[in-house]
Amino acid sequence: MNVNSTSAGNGGEGTPARESGRPRVRPVTPRASIDSALPDAGDEIAPEKRARVWPLALATLVVVGLLAASLFIGVYDITDGDLGAEMMWITRVPRTVALMLAGAAMAASGLVMQMLTQNRFVDATTSGTTEWASLGLLLTAIVAPSVGLVGRMVVSSLFAFIGAMAFMLILRRIVIRSTLVVPLIGIMLGAVISALTTFLAVQFNLLQMVGTWFMGSFTSVVRGRYEVLWIVAIVTLLVFLLADRITVAGLGREVATSVGMRYETILIAGTALVAVAAGVTTVVVGFLPFLGLVVPNVVATLRGDNVRSNLPWVCLGGIALVTVCDIIGRTIRMPFEIPVSMVLGMVGAVVFITILMRGRSRA
Repeated sequence: MNVNSTSAGNGGEGTPARESGRPRVRPVTPRASIDSALPDAGDEIAPEKRARVWPLALATLVVVGLLAASLFIGVYDITDGDLGAEMMWITRVPRTVALMLAGAAMAASGLVMQMLTQNRFVDATTSGTTEWASLGLLLTAIVAPSVGLVGRMVVSSLFAFIGAMAFMLILRRIVIRSTLVVPLIGIMLGAVISALTTFLAVQFNLLQMVGTWFMGSFTSVVRGRYEVLWIVAIVTLLVFLLADRITVAGLGREVATSVGMRYETILIAGTALVAVAAGVTTVVVGFLPFLGLVVPNVVATLRGDNVRSNLPWVCLGGIALVTVCDIIGRTIRMPFEIPVSMVLGMVGAVVFITILMRGRSRA
Protein backbone atom coordinates (compact mmCIF):
# COMPACT_ATOMS: atom_id res chain seq x y z
CA MET A 1 0.00 0.00 0.00
CA ASN A 2 2.81 2.34 0.80
CA VAL A 3 4.44 1.59 -2.54
CA ASN A 4 1.31 2.62 -4.48
CA SER A 5 0.91 5.82 -2.55
CA THR A 6 4.46 6.97 -3.40
CA SER A 7 4.78 5.71 -6.95
CA ALA A 8 6.16 7.93 -9.69
CA GLY A 9 3.69 10.09 -11.56
CA ASN A 10 1.64 11.35 -8.64
CA GLY A 11 3.43 14.72 -8.80
CA GLY A 12 4.97 14.26 -5.35
CA GLU A 13 1.73 14.93 -3.42
CA GLY A 14 1.71 13.30 -0.02
CA THR A 15 5.45 12.73 -0.10
CA PRO A 16 7.60 14.62 2.42
CA ALA A 17 9.28 17.46 0.59
CA ARG A 18 12.95 18.32 0.93
CA GLU A 19 13.65 21.88 1.95
CA SER A 20 16.06 23.61 -0.41
CA GLY A 21 16.31 27.02 1.21
CA ARG A 22 15.35 28.78 -2.06
CA PRO A 23 11.72 29.99 -2.34
CA ARG A 24 11.35 29.28 -6.07
CA VAL A 25 12.48 25.65 -5.91
CA ARG A 26 9.71 23.08 -6.22
CA PRO A 27 9.54 20.27 -3.67
CA VAL A 28 11.84 17.41 -4.65
CA THR A 29 10.95 13.75 -4.09
CA PRO A 30 13.61 11.04 -3.70
CA ARG A 31 12.90 9.98 -7.34
CA ALA A 32 12.89 13.52 -8.70
CA SER A 33 14.76 14.40 -11.89
CA ILE A 34 17.04 17.35 -12.59
CA ASP A 35 14.25 19.05 -14.57
CA SER A 36 11.96 19.04 -11.55
CA ALA A 37 14.48 21.06 -9.53
CA LEU A 38 14.91 23.80 -12.13
CA PRO A 39 13.32 27.17 -11.39
CA ASP A 40 10.15 27.68 -13.44
CA ALA A 41 10.50 24.19 -14.98
CA GLY A 42 7.50 23.15 -17.05
CA ASP A 43 6.53 26.67 -18.10
CA GLU A 44 8.65 26.87 -21.26
CA ILE A 45 5.83 25.91 -23.66
CA ALA A 46 3.38 28.47 -22.36
CA PRO A 47 2.09 30.71 -25.20
CA GLU A 48 3.19 33.85 -23.41
CA LYS A 49 6.75 32.47 -23.19
CA ARG A 50 6.75 31.84 -26.92
CA ALA A 51 5.68 35.43 -27.47
CA ARG A 52 8.81 36.55 -25.63
CA VAL A 53 11.08 35.29 -28.39
CA TRP A 54 10.84 38.53 -30.31
CA PRO A 55 12.72 40.64 -27.69
CA LEU A 56 15.64 38.21 -28.04
CA ALA A 57 15.47 38.56 -31.82
CA LEU A 58 15.43 42.35 -31.47
CA ALA A 59 18.41 42.25 -29.10
CA THR A 60 20.25 40.05 -31.60
CA LEU A 61 19.65 42.63 -34.33
CA VAL A 62 21.02 45.39 -32.09
CA VAL A 63 24.17 43.37 -31.38
CA VAL A 64 24.60 42.61 -35.09
CA GLY A 65 24.33 46.35 -35.74
CA LEU A 66 27.06 47.06 -33.17
CA LEU A 67 29.34 44.44 -34.73
CA ALA A 68 28.71 45.94 -38.18
CA ALA A 69 29.59 49.38 -36.83
CA SER A 70 32.80 47.91 -35.38
CA LEU A 71 33.83 46.84 -38.88
CA PHE A 72 33.66 50.39 -40.26
CA ILE A 73 35.05 52.40 -37.32
CA GLY A 74 38.76 53.10 -37.32
CA VAL A 75 41.50 55.35 -38.64
CA TYR A 76 42.07 53.54 -41.90
CA ASP A 77 39.51 54.06 -44.70
CA ILE A 78 38.50 50.54 -45.69
CA THR A 79 36.57 51.84 -48.71
CA ASP A 80 39.89 52.80 -50.32
CA GLY A 81 39.95 50.23 -53.12
CA ASP A 82 41.68 46.85 -52.92
CA LEU A 83 44.00 47.89 -50.10
CA GLY A 84 41.01 48.90 -48.00
CA ALA A 85 39.36 45.53 -48.58
CA GLU A 86 42.58 43.78 -47.63
CA MET A 87 42.83 45.80 -44.41
CA MET A 88 39.25 44.83 -43.66
CA TRP A 89 40.15 41.12 -43.68
CA ILE A 90 43.51 41.60 -41.94
CA THR A 91 42.39 43.73 -38.99
CA ARG A 92 38.70 44.70 -38.82
CA VAL A 93 37.10 41.28 -39.29
CA PRO A 94 39.49 39.50 -36.85
CA ARG A 95 38.99 42.24 -34.29
CA THR A 96 35.20 42.09 -34.55
CA VAL A 97 35.17 38.29 -34.33
CA ALA A 98 37.46 38.50 -31.28
CA LEU A 99 35.06 40.97 -29.64
CA MET A 100 32.19 38.57 -30.23
CA LEU A 101 33.99 35.47 -28.94
CA ALA A 102 35.66 37.06 -25.91
CA GLY A 103 32.55 39.03 -24.89
CA ALA A 104 30.24 36.01 -24.98
CA ALA A 105 32.71 33.66 -23.29
CA MET A 106 33.69 35.95 -20.41
CA ALA A 107 30.08 36.94 -19.70
CA ALA A 108 28.99 33.27 -19.70
CA SER A 109 31.95 32.39 -17.48
CA GLY A 110 30.86 35.01 -14.99
CA LEU A 111 27.39 33.50 -14.90
CA VAL A 112 28.84 30.03 -14.25
CA MET A 113 31.07 31.30 -11.42
CA GLN A 114 28.15 33.09 -9.79
CA MET A 115 25.98 29.97 -9.90
CA LEU A 116 28.71 27.64 -8.58
CA THR A 117 29.65 29.98 -5.72
CA GLN A 118 26.03 31.09 -5.13
CA ASN A 119 27.27 34.65 -5.04
CA ARG A 120 26.44 37.47 -7.49
CA PHE A 121 29.69 39.34 -6.89
CA VAL A 122 32.04 36.70 -8.28
CA ASP A 123 33.54 36.39 -11.73
CA ALA A 124 36.96 35.53 -13.16
CA THR A 125 38.41 38.92 -12.16
CA THR A 126 37.00 39.04 -8.60
CA SER A 127 38.01 35.44 -7.85
CA GLY A 128 41.68 35.89 -8.79
CA THR A 129 41.37 33.50 -11.75
CA THR A 130 42.75 35.94 -14.32
CA GLU A 131 45.73 36.78 -12.08
CA TRP A 132 46.60 33.08 -11.91
CA ALA A 133 46.33 32.89 -15.71
CA SER A 134 48.75 35.83 -15.96
CA LEU A 135 51.19 34.10 -13.58
CA GLY A 136 51.14 30.98 -15.75
CA LEU A 137 51.73 33.10 -18.82
CA LEU A 138 54.73 34.82 -17.20
CA LEU A 139 56.28 31.54 -16.01
CA THR A 140 55.97 30.22 -19.57
CA ALA A 141 57.83 33.28 -20.86
CA ILE A 142 60.56 32.77 -18.23
CA VAL A 143 61.02 29.00 -18.31
CA ALA A 144 60.18 28.20 -21.95
CA PRO A 145 60.21 31.41 -24.01
CA SER A 146 60.14 29.47 -27.30
CA VAL A 147 56.72 27.96 -26.55
CA GLY A 148 54.10 29.06 -29.07
CA LEU A 149 50.69 30.63 -28.61
CA VAL A 150 48.91 27.31 -28.05
CA GLY A 151 51.42 26.20 -25.42
CA ARG A 152 51.11 29.47 -23.53
CA MET A 153 47.33 29.16 -23.73
CA VAL A 154 47.42 25.66 -22.20
CA VAL A 155 49.71 26.68 -19.33
CA SER A 156 47.70 29.84 -18.68
CA SER A 157 44.43 27.87 -18.57
CA LEU A 158 46.00 25.30 -16.23
CA PHE A 159 47.10 27.98 -13.79
CA ALA A 160 43.67 29.62 -14.03
CA PHE A 161 42.07 26.28 -13.12
CA ILE A 162 44.41 25.86 -10.13
CA GLY A 163 43.58 29.37 -8.96
CA ALA A 164 39.81 28.89 -9.35
CA MET A 165 39.90 25.59 -7.44
CA ALA A 166 42.02 27.18 -4.68
CA PHE A 167 39.38 29.91 -4.41
CA MET A 168 36.62 27.29 -4.14
CA LEU A 169 38.52 25.34 -1.46
CA ILE A 170 39.07 28.49 0.61
CA LEU A 171 35.34 29.25 0.47
CA ARG A 172 34.57 25.77 1.83
CA ARG A 173 36.84 26.20 4.83
CA ILE A 174 35.54 29.49 6.14
CA VAL A 175 32.26 30.62 7.65
CA ILE A 176 30.66 33.15 5.30
CA ARG A 177 28.52 35.64 7.19
CA SER A 178 28.13 38.14 4.36
CA THR A 179 27.93 37.84 0.58
CA LEU A 180 30.60 40.55 0.29
CA VAL A 181 33.16 38.32 1.99
CA VAL A 182 33.33 36.00 -1.04
CA PRO A 183 34.53 38.56 -3.64
CA LEU A 184 36.82 40.12 -1.02
CA ILE A 185 38.57 36.78 -0.61
CA GLY A 186 38.96 36.50 -4.38
CA ILE A 187 40.26 40.04 -4.73
CA MET A 188 42.80 39.51 -1.93
CA LEU A 189 43.91 36.21 -3.45
CA GLY A 190 44.27 37.90 -6.83
CA ALA A 191 46.25 40.76 -5.27
CA VAL A 192 48.75 38.30 -3.76
CA ILE A 193 49.21 36.49 -7.08
CA SER A 194 49.43 39.80 -8.94
CA ALA A 195 52.17 40.99 -6.56
CA LEU A 196 54.09 37.75 -7.09
CA THR A 197 53.72 38.12 -10.87
CA THR A 198 54.97 41.70 -10.77
CA PHE A 199 57.94 40.71 -8.59
CA LEU A 200 58.97 37.97 -11.01
CA ALA A 201 58.47 40.31 -13.96
CA VAL A 202 60.80 42.88 -12.38
CA GLN A 203 63.42 40.22 -11.63
CA PHE A 204 63.45 38.98 -15.25
CA ASN A 205 62.92 42.37 -16.91
CA LEU A 206 59.47 41.43 -18.25
CA LEU A 207 57.46 44.15 -16.55
CA GLN A 208 56.39 45.74 -19.84
CA MET A 209 55.06 42.41 -21.09
CA VAL A 210 53.02 41.91 -17.91
CA GLY A 211 51.64 45.43 -18.21
CA THR A 212 50.36 44.54 -21.69
CA TRP A 213 48.49 41.53 -20.29
CA PHE A 214 46.92 43.54 -17.48
CA MET A 215 45.82 46.19 -19.98
CA GLY A 216 43.30 44.28 -22.09
CA SER A 217 43.06 45.59 -25.63
CA PHE A 218 41.98 44.38 -29.08
CA THR A 219 44.48 46.64 -30.85
CA SER A 220 46.92 43.81 -31.61
CA VAL A 221 44.24 41.39 -32.82
CA VAL A 222 44.96 40.66 -36.48
CA ARG A 223 44.56 37.75 -38.84
CA GLY A 224 46.74 34.83 -37.77
CA ARG A 225 46.79 35.85 -34.10
CA TYR A 226 43.22 35.54 -32.90
CA GLU A 227 42.15 32.11 -34.21
CA VAL A 228 42.76 30.34 -30.88
CA LEU A 229 39.86 32.37 -29.49
CA TRP A 230 37.53 29.94 -31.28
CA ILE A 231 38.29 27.64 -28.34
CA VAL A 232 36.19 29.88 -26.10
CA ALA A 233 33.31 29.42 -28.56
CA ILE A 234 33.48 25.71 -27.68
CA VAL A 235 33.52 26.66 -24.00
CA THR A 236 30.39 28.77 -24.46
CA LEU A 237 28.68 25.89 -26.28
CA LEU A 238 29.56 23.49 -23.42
CA VAL A 239 28.08 25.96 -20.94
CA PHE A 240 24.84 25.83 -22.94
CA LEU A 241 24.88 22.02 -22.80
CA LEU A 242 25.51 21.99 -19.03
CA ALA A 243 23.14 24.87 -18.30
CA ASP A 244 20.47 22.85 -16.47
CA ARG A 245 23.01 21.02 -14.33
CA ILE A 246 24.80 24.27 -13.47
CA THR A 247 21.46 25.76 -12.45
CA VAL A 248 20.77 22.85 -10.11
CA ALA A 249 24.33 22.98 -8.75
CA GLY A 250 23.68 26.65 -8.00
CA LEU A 251 20.84 25.61 -5.70
CA GLY A 252 23.34 23.89 -3.40
CA ARG A 253 24.90 20.52 -2.76
CA GLU A 254 21.84 19.03 -0.98
CA VAL A 255 19.41 19.84 -3.79
CA ALA A 256 21.85 18.66 -6.45
CA THR A 257 22.55 15.32 -4.81
CA SER A 258 18.85 14.77 -4.02
CA VAL A 259 18.06 14.69 -7.75
CA GLY A 260 20.88 12.25 -8.46
CA MET A 261 23.38 14.75 -9.84
CA ARG A 262 27.12 14.47 -9.17
CA TYR A 263 27.68 17.85 -7.58
CA GLU A 264 31.48 17.63 -7.42
CA THR A 265 31.70 16.67 -11.09
CA ILE A 266 29.65 19.67 -12.20
CA LEU A 267 31.65 21.92 -9.87
CA ILE A 268 34.96 20.80 -11.40
CA ALA A 269 33.60 20.88 -14.97
CA GLY A 270 32.18 24.39 -14.55
CA THR A 271 35.42 25.62 -12.97
CA ALA A 272 37.44 24.10 -15.82
CA LEU A 273 35.29 25.89 -18.41
CA VAL A 274 35.79 29.21 -16.63
CA ALA A 275 39.55 28.58 -16.41
CA VAL A 276 39.87 27.82 -20.13
CA ALA A 277 37.88 30.92 -21.07
CA ALA A 278 39.97 33.12 -18.74
CA GLY A 279 43.28 31.58 -19.84
CA VAL A 280 42.67 31.84 -23.59
CA THR A 281 41.23 35.36 -23.35
CA THR A 282 44.17 36.55 -21.24
CA VAL A 283 46.69 35.20 -23.75
CA VAL A 284 45.01 36.86 -26.77
CA VAL A 285 43.55 40.16 -25.50
CA GLY A 286 44.47 40.47 -21.78
CA PHE A 287 42.15 41.26 -18.87
CA LEU A 288 38.52 42.26 -19.43
CA PRO A 289 37.55 43.50 -15.96
CA PHE A 290 33.98 43.28 -14.62
CA LEU A 291 32.57 41.88 -17.88
CA GLY A 292 31.53 38.61 -16.23
CA LEU A 293 30.23 40.49 -13.21
CA VAL A 294 28.09 43.21 -14.74
CA VAL A 295 26.25 41.39 -17.53
CA PRO A 296 24.98 38.32 -15.58
CA ASN A 297 23.78 40.56 -12.73
CA VAL A 298 21.83 42.85 -15.03
CA VAL A 299 20.26 39.86 -16.81
CA ALA A 300 19.44 38.07 -13.54
CA THR A 301 17.83 41.23 -12.18
CA LEU A 302 15.54 41.38 -15.20
CA ARG A 303 14.89 37.66 -15.80
CA GLY A 304 15.65 35.52 -12.72
CA ASP A 305 18.21 32.77 -12.12
CA ASN A 306 17.60 30.08 -14.78
CA VAL A 307 20.95 29.62 -16.54
CA ARG A 308 19.52 28.08 -19.73
CA SER A 309 16.99 30.85 -20.40
CA ASN A 310 19.47 33.59 -19.39
CA LEU A 311 22.48 32.37 -21.36
CA PRO A 312 21.48 33.84 -24.77
CA TRP A 313 20.86 37.19 -23.08
CA VAL A 314 24.13 37.01 -21.15
CA CYS A 315 26.11 36.22 -24.32
CA LEU A 316 24.43 39.03 -26.26
CA GLY A 317 24.95 41.42 -23.35
CA GLY A 318 28.64 40.51 -23.09
CA ILE A 319 29.17 41.06 -26.82
CA ALA A 320 27.27 44.36 -26.76
CA LEU A 321 29.12 45.72 -23.70
CA VAL A 322 32.63 44.89 -24.86
CA THR A 323 31.88 46.13 -28.40
CA VAL A 324 30.50 49.46 -27.17
CA CYS A 325 33.51 49.93 -24.85
CA ASP A 326 35.91 49.07 -27.70
CA ILE A 327 34.19 51.54 -30.05
CA ILE A 328 34.41 54.25 -27.37
CA GLY A 329 38.11 53.48 -26.90
CA ARG A 330 38.70 53.73 -30.64
CA THR A 331 36.86 57.01 -31.19
CA ILE A 332 37.32 59.11 -28.05
CA ARG A 333 40.94 60.09 -28.94
CA MET A 334 41.23 59.18 -32.60
CA PRO A 335 43.75 58.47 -34.16
CA PHE A 336 44.96 57.01 -30.84
CA GLU A 337 43.19 54.19 -29.01
CA ILE A 338 42.31 53.75 -25.35
CA PRO A 339 42.50 50.10 -24.19
CA VAL A 340 39.09 48.53 -23.83
CA SER A 341 39.93 47.42 -20.28
CA MET A 342 40.08 51.07 -19.16
CA VAL A 343 36.61 51.87 -20.49
CA LEU A 344 35.26 48.53 -19.28
CA GLY A 345 36.80 49.08 -15.85
CA MET A 346 35.09 52.45 -15.43
CA VAL A 347 31.72 51.17 -16.60
CA GLY A 348 32.03 47.99 -14.55
CA ALA A 349 33.06 49.84 -11.40
CA VAL A 350 30.01 52.11 -11.58
CA VAL A 351 27.65 49.15 -12.07
CA PHE A 352 29.41 47.13 -9.35
CA ILE A 353 29.00 49.95 -6.81
CA THR A 354 25.36 50.35 -7.87
CA ILE A 355 24.75 46.64 -7.26
CA LEU A 356 26.39 46.89 -3.82
CA MET A 357 24.26 49.90 -2.90
CA ARG A 358 21.06 48.21 -4.05
CA GLY A 359 21.94 45.14 -1.98
CA ARG A 360 22.57 47.33 1.04
CA SER A 361 19.23 49.17 0.62
CA ARG A 362 17.37 45.83 0.49
CA ALA A 363 19.14 44.51 3.61
